[in-house]
Amino acid sequence: MTRSIKIGLIGLAILFGFKVNAQTENSKSEIEQITVTLMDYIEGTANGEPDRLKRAFHPDFNLYTVTIEDSLRIRIGEKHITNVKEGDKSNRIGRIISIDYEKDAAIAKAEILIPNWRLFTDYFLLLKYEGSWKIVHKSYTWREIPKKKE
Repeated sequence: MTRSIKIGLIGLAILFGFKVNAQTENSKSEIEQITVTLMDYIEGTANGEPDRLKRAFHPDFNLYTVTIEDSLRIRIGEKHITNVKEGDKSNRIGRIISIDYEKDAAIAKAEILIPNWRLFTDYFLLLKYEGSWKIVHKSYTWREIPKKKE
């Protein structure tokens, strides 16, 4: 190989390396931003902080689940937020299970444990617009948690 071809290949390798690093850094940044939005939901609900819920959700979002009678239940998101009273802490323990995104769309999964009652599994659809991630849809299911015998 000629010297100029070697230099060209090395240059391409270096540029490719910078491109990969830039995407990795950007990915981490997006994951961190999505995590902040999800934690606004999880902690806002647990700690009685409706302003955090408003920050996490798009104003027109709804919540979807299937009832015990096997019908679709749709709850208006705004009503959900107004049910959270300022400073009214609940016994909820939440954790993020997964986050996946592409460009300005994401999907996430979280679990919310209410000890001695239920374990909720939440699925979120998020979109990034006007510079921030918002939850635009939440679907959830739950299962009973056996009560501890005393």
